[in-house]
Amino acid sequence: MSSSLGSPARLLLTVVLLLTAVAPVPATSAATPVAQQRASGLQERLERIGIVDSVTEVPRLAPSGARFFRIWFRLPVDHDRPDGRRFRLRATLVHRGADRPTVLATSGYHLNTWRFPYDSEVTRIVGGNQVTVEHRFFTPSRPRHPNWATQLTIRQSAADQHRIVGALKRIYERRWLSTGISKGGMTMTYHRRFYPDDVAATIAYVAPNDAVDTADVYDDFQAEVGGAAYADCRADLVAVQRRVLDNRRWFRDRLAERARDRDLRFGLIGSLDHALEVAVIELYFAFWQYQHAADACPRVPGPGATRTKVWRWVDTVAGWDWLSNERIRPYVPYYFQAATELGSPAPYEEPVADLLRHPGHDVPASFVPDGLEPLDLDPAAMAGVDAWVRSSAARMLFVYGELDPWSAEPFACGPDGKERQCLVRWVPEGNHGANVGLLPGGARRAAITRIRRWAGVSTREAAVAAAERRALRTEPERERRTAVPAG
Repeated sequence: MSSSLGSPARLLLTVVLLLTAVAPVPATSAATPVAQQRASGLQERLERIGIVDSVTEVPRLAPSGARFFRIWFRLPVDHDRPDGRRFRLRATLVHRGADRPTVLATSGYHLNTWRFPYDSEVTRIVGGNQVTVEHRFFTPSRPRHPNWATQLTIRQSAADQHRIVGALKRIYERRWLSTGISKGGMTMTYHRRFYPDDVAATIAYVAPNDAVDTADVYDDFQAEVGGAAYADCRADLVAVQRRVLDNRRWFRDRLAERARDRDLRFGLIGSLDHALEVAVIELYFAFWQYQHAADACPRVPGPGATRTKVWRWVDTVAGWDWLSNERIRPYVPYYFQAATELGSPAPYEEPVADLLRHPGHDVPASFVPDGLEPLDLDPAAMAGVDAWVRSSAARMLFVYGELDPWSAEPFACGPDGKERQCLVRWVPEGNHGANVGLLPGGARRAAITRIRRWAGVSTREAAVAAAERRALRTEPERERRTAVPAG
């Protein structure tokens, strides 16, 4: 997700910095040659699926040895009224063979793979196909004249994924796994909660679990993040926050100049002054979320740094533009969800409280345009998911980063989790980019072996070693948020 709002930074949202196609995944079994697969009429089979609206193959974007399709599904706007209105939802398919496992993936936001197909870490580990689905209400996968309160819910989104998996299993009959990062991991967890048998297993990365929507958990985490080893770094970050607020007029004028130069507007968040304060509060969260602390802490501007240097550093770490109307609007569905069901960290204001003019403003409701109220949080939504994970979730792997603020309230598998193969693993000093490839050696090998076993592919030593090498490859950068969790 992004910063404390999950940007959206705290679950966020600044922008896709870079997405590139990854190297081809070696076969795990004797695969049908691509030419023969084309002859088998895959596109025609996809087009005959009832909920498929259109299918387009895009050969120029296909990873080597695979085929790449853009698919529009036609799904109920309201799954409680299955015979009612429909809307179109985007997805992509990387096809390597019907004899392979299939991975269901989502970012929980927009569909980044529409133009830049890439394999998730899980797909690389199992050598499978990948179906990547856009989250409902993210443009263009939004119904006309929607009812946000009843149609943008975790249950409605889970039903979208359920319909898609059920339809595509007619072609992809081998085992399915699901995966997602940040809000994507949350989304896949919610899908399993409502449809536990759709896939064989779920691997969720850095997925926040705001079952208790209070300030205490996240505040306490941020106050002590990194322990004694990073006490000076925490103090340096607070000093930068205070310096910006002490020099409010200079930094606000600089932000106004940026707005004129880039034709940005800040009315949705309230004003330039509101934007300045929210950026300062989010800066602390975003630093721990995205920076590699051991390398980044020495680069925090000290008291001798010029205001221009501080401005540029803040822009690099948290970004000034993401609070503009133009950057916020694409992520309004996330902020709406955070305000009504997902919850979010309360703003960590204590170190700068005496300098704030708009305390308590850095919350999801502040990012939602007028007209979508009332925004009443349903505490039962996340409590129900949390209880299900603790008592019933099976074959789930949660991966977190030790220094990532979004890990302050992780999912927990409960006392009998091991028997259900529900597991939580931590990357030492990891941030919001934590993944299986960054786990310590023994834990990494064990996780890869388990994932391959869940997928029904070889767990022989050579196969696991090859999968481990693929997991260690650098992945495309994902959506960077600075106001929404989860990434």
